[in-house]
Amino acid sequence: MTPVRHPEPSPPVLTVVDGCATIRLNRPQHMNRLHRDDLLVLRTHIDALAADPAVRVLVVTGSGRMFCSGYHLGDLGDAAADADGAASRDPGLFEDTVDALEALPMPTIARLNGSVYGGATDLALACDFRVGIAGMELRMVAARLGLHYYPNGLRRYVSRLGLQAAKRLFLLAEGAPADELLRIGFLDHCRPDEAALDACVQAIVAALASNAPLAVRGMKASLNAIGRGDFDLPAMRAREAACATSDDLREGLAAVAQKRAAVFLGR
Repeated sequence: MTPVRHPEPSPPVLTVVDGCATIRLNRPQHMNRLHRDDLLVLRTHIDALAADPAVRVLVVTGSGRMFCSGYHLGDLGDAAADADGAASRDPGLFEDTVDALEALPMPTIARLNGSVYGGATDLALACDFRVGIAGMELRMVAARLGLHYYPNGLRRYVSRLGLQAAKRLFLLAEGAPADELLRIGFLDHCRPDEAALDACVQAIVAALASNAPLAVRGMKASLNAIGRGDFDLPAMRAREAACATSDDLREGLAAVAQKRAAVFLGR
């Protein structure tokens, strides 16, 4: 009998097509768990996207039947057992990587092709929109591991889902099914199958890509700052002023007057 050959797992893959970027987690045989090397590659991809004004939107998804099972527990154990272990050389790597994803200027969508566990739940929360598939669940297992979660992850949970929902998910460490994730606002949409999931994601991508990027990026930054409790009025006024004198605003007004689709250039 010829053995079944599975594709070798690889670090996250970045593709960009017509201004839409996709980062795909690519360890399907291990439920797309994130190793230290994966985080380093993911951070490289995020930094490249942050410097590319031509990218209008980013989709983050996984290969196979699960979005992501979180940080590789073997790496976590190495850090706990060995002061010179690979994971302990940069203990904030996971938090810093997710923070960098949240800080990307373009809007981001988590295409949740399956369940999401542990640190991957915060990876999804760092995205601006989350679309899930029927049958998925969320499970935050930090308390069962004896782990106090990192501060910015706790902040994202509380600011996006509310204090009581964050307490239930963290302290009880129980699985939350898709309908509950919709109810508490973790999911924006839930679709019955992959085809419907893709159609929903593409509809959001199209809506975001058709809007004025200067306004979208500016309001994303301001809304995230408000969500963090960092109400920097001068910075918000500067973004407001930049849009008020922009070519994009002139184009948007002209398009409305001429009853045509606007062609925005992000300036």
